[in-house]
Amino acid sequence: MTTGPGLAEHYRVVAFDRRGHGYTADTDAAFHYEDMATETVRVLEQVVGGPARLVGWSDGGIIALLVALRRPDLVHKLVVIGANYHYDGVMPVELDPQSPALQELGNAYIERSPDGAGHLEVAFSKSLAMFSPEPTLTTADIAQITQPALVVVGDDDLVTLPHTVSLYEALREGQLAVVPGASHALPLEQPDAPVGLILGFLAAAEPPRTIFPIRRARPAGS
Repeated sequence: MTTGPGLAEHYRVVAFDRRGHGYTADTDAAFHYEDMATETVRVLEQVVGGPARLVGWSDGGIIALLVALRRPDLVHKLVVIGANYHYDGVMPVELDPQSPALQELGNAYIERSPDGAGHLEVAFSKSLAMFSPEPTLTTADIAQITQPALVVVGDDDLVTLPHTVSLYEALREGQLAVVPGASHALPLEQPDAPVGLILGFLAAAEPPRTIFPIRRARPAGS
């Protein structure tokens, strides 16, 4: 999940580390999105104490979609940033461990993980093993999400633009924002951009009132 500067000034922000991420220790179990969704549901039930506005970046966005499907009673609105609902929506790329991006992520992991620097390769391998077969949602699954949802993506994101558009179009109450000059690391590259979009979306009344509606002029369920 991502919080970003500015959100805490308007909302109570609850951020947590999934198993094997950040300050939370890992176990021998493999990584699976469904397990991460289960962890999120427990946080909503036991820490938040009820429904919340979910904001998720990358894996966090996938988890937000899963939680909205599994426990719609725990979700007011959701924001998904650079998220795919199916594994085939991600561009095939070569991940070079020596690349600046992965080096930065690796250093951040080492600084925080109670498992130590030696566990970085294990966590990375478990993540790669999850990315290949997961997630496997369909547009029919996504269409079951009834809460207002904002889909945000960089114009040069790891998640393909056609896949992102299909996510937006499948959502019953979806909105779409494509941020120019941004990659999959949008919240790090341009933190003010997603925060502004998120605050506007969360504060707005639903459904949006526009002068010339096309998609939103259609009868519900069509």
